[in-house]
Amino acid sequence: MAEATAMLPGLLADHQIRALAQGQGMIEPFVERQKREGVISYGLSSFGYDARTADEFKIFTNVDNALVDPKDFSHQSFVDRQTDICVIPPNSFVLSRTVEYFRIPEDVLVICLGKSTYARCGLIVNVTPLEPGWEGHVTLEISNTTPLPARVYANEGIAQFLFFKGSAPCEVTYADKAGKYMGQRGVTLPKL
Repeated sequence: MAEATAMLPGLLADHQIRALAQGQGMIEPFVERQKREGVISYGLSSFGYDARTADEFKIFTNVDNALVDPKDFSHQSFVDRQTDICVIPPNSFVLSRTVEYFRIPEDVLVICLGKSTYARCGLIVNVTPLEPGWEGHVTLEISNTTPLPARVYANEGIAQFLFFKGSAPCEVTYADKAGKYMGQRGVTLPKL
């Protein structure tokens, strides 16, 4: 039955995600079963994939009174840390990246939602859609909406990715457009 529905458009199920991850390298490294013991869960789930945050963090700071401008972004706005536990200041945010490297097929669009464990602590994860033909580490924006410092754990689950298969491949992929974030590795700051 799984083979008969493999080519239909819609939200991809675990066996379809597994086939794309193992056959086309869509997710590397790929964790075939959800890991839960003593960690915030990550790996393949029923209709998605829970990705991990890496141990690379750019913590937002306003020490130099820099202006946040997406057209002229200042690297002085962040302090770099490599750590297993990142503390996000109150009402602030960090940038991180996924452990996993994604290669999105030409007929798939990916939407990301933050994990409920973090959302229930006032931490919000924002990621724009992963477009057909895009590949790279996903840069994660993690906002602490609370008036208290908050912890984020590296190499544990941070967000769930949902894979939607289109009815046909798109005419112009992200790779065809030579998108500015194509093949990004590490935490990537805004580009114009």
